[in-house]
Amino acid sequence: MLSQGVKKMSIEEAREVLAIEEQGLAAVRERIGEEFDLAVDAILSCPSRLVITGIGKSGIIGQKISATLNSTGTPSFFLHPVEAMHGDLGMVVASDVVIAISYSGETTELNALLVSLKKRGTTIIAMTGGQESTLAGASDIVLDIRVPQEACPLGLAPTASTTATLAMGDALAVVLLKRKQFQAADFRENHPGGSLGERLKVNVCEVMLTGDAIPSVTINTPVSTAVTVLNRVNIGAVLIIDDKRKVVGIITDGDVRRAVAEGNSLAGVVVDTFMTESPVSIRNTKQAVDALSIMQQHEITVLPIVSENEELIGILHLHDLLGKGEFRFLV
Repeated sequence: MLSQGVKKMSIEEAREVLAIEEQGLAAVRERIGEEFDLAVDAILSCPSRLVITGIGKSGIIGQKISATLNSTGTPSFFLHPVEAMHGDLGMVVASDVVIAISYSGETTELNALLVSLKKRGTTIIAMTGGQESTLAGASDIVLDIRVPQEACPLGLAPTASTTATLAMGDALAVVLLKRKQFQAADFRENHPGGSLGERLKVNVCEVMLTGDAIPSVTINTPVSTAVTVLNRVNIGAVLIIDDKRKVVGIITDGDVRRAVAEGNSLAGVVVDTFMTESPVSIRNTKQAVDALSIMQQHEITVLPIVSENEELIGILHLHDLLGKGEFRFLV
């Protein structure tokens, strides 16, 4: 059985690994510049396919990046450099864009493939930490993924560098998603068999919170009372309703924090003067995928559910759509 001292040391070592990886991500973030825009433009203007290639750990990361791109509206496929040199290169055409991944930029198998890709006139985007490397020199666009150090104490196993590569791939996928105006409905079409896809097919009534679980107060209620309700229900917001249960406003925990930080006193203040008026809502006849689209569009995490006559009947939290905790179905 491990001693408390050994356990404590393990925890500190784990925290140090995460700290090193955080530092790596921060360094990569600070260096993102015009070359990232060039890469996005090249992918958006590509008339054919996006090809991801790499070998070893970089290849594994490349496969994940390709999977993320596919599910978020940017079709791609992974090409193994060795298999490419033994026939699979026939899948690549001149109009394709290739993302080549190698932290050192001196991976023999990958650089051998680059010679053939250059002959075809393929646009090459490098993800590398070697800015003066063979890979960088052969590429049209270079995305810098250098990290100050690896988390591996031997400096041998790719750790912080693979995390940085993965994060750069996520950055590309998300920016491309936004540029293409890819919506939750599109995401669902790409995930017809997944648990998220199943969640998004249901009606909002099947996943909304109802009854006492709805954080709501009436007009003229003191803000202090609204804060009590907000804390009790704990989904980040409280709705303000009139005598016909129509939603007229909303107060979020962010509103309260900002007011306190700015030194504003909430004593004697009623919700009418503090709330954000006419919050966005959704009809109870809509699907969960529609709710997710609205949340994405307005960058919100809670959404009131109203009936045909605009009466509040429920509230939906983003977690109820994306599956944090128990996914609620009415029985």
